[in-house]
Amino acid sequence: PLSPLASCPTACLPARWGFFIAIRFLCAVAAVVLLAGCGPSVNRYLLIDTSLRANDPKGADAIVQRTEKEYGEKSRVLYGMDRGMLLQLAGDYQQSNAVLEQAEDEIDRLYTRKIRTEALAFMTNDTALAYEGDPYEQVLVNVLKALNYTALDQWQDALVEARRIDHRLNVLSDRTQEKGAYREDGFARYLSGILYESTGDVNNAFIAYRKAYETFDATRAWSYTAVPSQLREDLLRTAEALHFTQELAEYRRLFPDTKWETSQSLQQLAQVVVISYNGRAPRKEDQFLDLPVSLDALQLVLLNRGLSQANRQSNRGVDTVLYGLNGRVVRVALPRLAPQKTQVPVDRVSLIPDNGTGVTVNTELVHNVTALAEKALSERMAGITVKALARAATKFALAEGAMRGAQQAAGKDAGPWVGLLVGLLAKGLAVASEEADKRSWQTLPDEIHLARVWVPPGRYQVQSQLGGGSHDPLTSEAMRTLSIGPGETALLLQRVMP
Repeated sequence: PLSPLASCPTACLPARWGFFIAIRFLCAVAAVVLLAGCGPSVNRYLLIDTSLRANDPKGADAIVQRTEKEYGEKSRVLYGMDRGMLLQLAGDYQQSNAVLEQAEDEIDRLYTRKIRTEALAFMTNDTALAYEGDPYEQVLVNVLKALNYTALDQWQDALVEARRIDHRLNVLSDRTQEKGAYREDGFARYLSGILYESTGDVNNAFIAYRKAYETFDATRAWSYTAVPSQLREDLLRTAEALHFTQELAEYRRLFPDTKWETSQSLQQLAQVVVISYNGRAPRKEDQFLDLPVSLDALQLVLLNRGLSQANRQSNRGVDTVLYGLNGRVVRVALPRLAPQKTQVPVDRVSLIPDNGTGVTVNTELVHNVTALAEKALSERMAGITVKALARAATKFALAEGAMRGAQQAAGKDAGPWVGLLVGLLAKGLAVASEEADKRSWQTLPDEIHLARVWVPPGRYQVQSQLGGGSHDPLTSEAMRTLSIGPGETALLLQRVMP
């Protein structure tokens, strides 16, 4: 006698197989929707901002540590970036470098991805991929480490980071073929030049200053960052010190109104470098495109968007049910940038000596983080869109197949109801799982400003003001005491969040 399996008519095999596919598909989709990494918690960054406004970077770092599980394994790099920034603001430079070093190691490790991870992201969304950071964020990891070493007076380690910046930018330039793409960084080059000159390496300082000038000049159309006036002085001073007659004549022609002090005249003075982090970095939001594949679906999408356009995020559950029931809507999620521009165009820092006349210097914009974030997203948007469309179409096709398989498996009588239920679940999950990757380094500022001044050695009181107005009570540098000797360099870091 035949076994029960062998005696089953062959006609029922496709139906059962379709039913099993449907069940397995629903379980798989439900699992990955629940387990896929989520974008950064809005509440987390709101709490961080509140702490920073209260001049409590240690409290902000504690928030990041408490929410470490929210970051998840796929966002270890982002966790290190956020902590590294906040620990620097808290003055814990060694620990800041420790976590930034781990983030940098993870970035290098993630240079090649696993095929399985890519497949999971294709079936859900890009938050299933490990976050590596945009190229400008990766460069800023080394910038922050260099600043930490400078604050610790570990100049040779700071120079190591300057060389790492050079290597990272050279690799990026070789890898990036698109004309006008981000491949150089004016601020990172400028900071490297300051580090080299502060340690007596005038030749490498001049090379870095020249690259910084060329980058600022070439990218000002999209970075909205002019060549800093201080950088012009630095180019003239170092070109003269190196006896680069041709270069000096060229920069004199380019900067006819710029006055500068010679390197020799600055040798017995002390240098103060101010780095001011102004405002908040932009955040990313979901931008949903609901694509109908029938006339009824078009009417539903138009009606739904008219009713709930005011609060798209809170209506995702409603969208899931409506589009799941209709079954003819394909959802595509794309990221869009939400700038949070600072209202502080310039910071004024006063150095008041115990004896003598004080010195006041205005900071200059050297790094527009929001512009860099917009550039990075625009360069990737075409690839993100193609991938999102393909993913949404694949999920829709699989959901359609699961529904038809379940209908055949259930038979003629129960088929319509089972198909409706499975279609609701499968297509609803396809809609619900569609989400843009909104991760970004949000503890960065909107802008980075810099000032550089040479003063007589001595003891100073440091006062920070916003735009030449009243004293800023939020910066930790307000009324700070500073003692510097001949030829020494002091670094002042501050966060301005008006």
